[in-house]
Amino acid sequence: MTITRRKIVIASIASFVVAGIVAIVLLNLTPDRRELRHPVPQVNVMGDADFTRSIEGLFGSDVVPGNRIETLVNGDEIFPAMLEAIENAETSINFETYIYWSGVMGDMFAEALSARAAEGVAVRVMMDWVGSQGIEAALLERLEQAGVVVSRFRPPRWYNVGRMNNRTHRKLLIVDGEIGFTGGVGIGDKWLGDARNPDEYRENHYRVTGPVVREMQGAFADNWVEATGELLQGPQQFPPLEPAGDMDVQLVASSTGSRNYLHMMKLLVMASAQTNIRIATPYFIPDDVTLQQLLAARQRGVNVEVLVPNTFIDLDLARHASRHFWKELLEADVAIYEYQPTFLHKKLMIIDDSMASIGSGNFDERSFRVNDEANLNVFDTAFAQEQIGLFERDMAEARRYTLEDWEARSYWTRTKDWFWAHWRIVL
Repeated sequence: MTITRRKIVIASIASFVVAGIVAIVLLNLTPDRRELRHPVPQVNVMGDADFTRSIEGLFGSDVVPGNRIETLVNGDEIFPAMLEAIENAETSINFETYIYWSGVMGDMFAEALSARAAEGVAVRVMMDWVGSQGIEAALLERLEQAGVVVSRFRPPRWYNVGRMNNRTHRKLLIVDGEIGFTGGVGIGDKWLGDARNPDEYRENHYRVTGPVVREMQGAFADNWVEATGELLQGPQQFPPLEPAGDMDVQLVASSTGSRNYLHMMKLLVMASAQTNIRIATPYFIPDDVTLQQLLAARQRGVNVEVLVPNTFIDLDLARHASRHFWKELLEADVAIYEYQPTFLHKKLMIIDDSMASIGSGNFDERSFRVNDEANLNVFDTAFAQEQIGLFERDMAEARRYTLEDWEARSYWTRTKDWFWAHWRIVL
């Protein structure tokens, strides 16, 4: 065999090996087939007893009475409330977040958490390995030296390549087992301010008290035991909780390796809608089943409004992937609005005028099938009306996207939209 021929053979083998490795990685990044393959039929309507029994039985969590939820709008309200709760903690702080970046807010949270740990409060912090890539080693060391137990969720290992794409996207802060926070905020300076300009994200977060906080604690404990092997229990973690208000609330937690509860829940509640579906999300990338669910709602006369970011978005590829699917929706008179002032990062779904789903879940394949998520379903007319008011306030600063806009896209834009729509599962 000549030297040239030998080089060709070696190069061919190397190419084959590399191609095989890439194929294996891509196969491992692809999630299992979704459970729901067709839209959910309208069997029950929102608010009736049959619907409540169905949503409790299907997702293994009760609709819990006696809760109070305070809406926190943008960083100027969100961060002070969270820091105040941390600073007043007496027994335990459990904090799970996708994004934790170094910066002003990273330092402020590190200082508050470290101070409580130094005073003997049991402080546990779980941050996603991917989402916390913006954190400096010195900040982590500072937390650990103060006695904070820090866990990075699912760091890559040679033996877990099949789960490397499965992240925790949950956003949970539970203080003393009595006060909970959830919503869309990350620990990063982009969330500072009041959405006054493109450097300040538009966000909703929520302060929760009442018996449903126990369910939020359980969602944290579920991921904590996977990451550390420690099973949280006892009165420090699960104290008796008295009613704090009159809201009926259900926690729906979706975990990799179990059912796609978030996906199924959102389709179920959309199937129950009689008058309105309102969606606000930073990443609106519906799968085929969800797309058909929205179209089915329009066919029975439900008004559907979707609020998404415009060019102010942290992942422009997601905007491309989203827009590819809009034609059928626009033709069915689904109203799609692009928020103009800054990046819209809030996550909200309102069904009719009586139910709102809040929490970490986006409206995309990653939240539906890949990430660990936690949402609260709030069955309370006054709370739903409050969220509708905020939704309409944001709509007033948005521009409606039309079918004419969609058809006027350039060839290059259409190509990018098509391409990223087919890679949406890894965005």
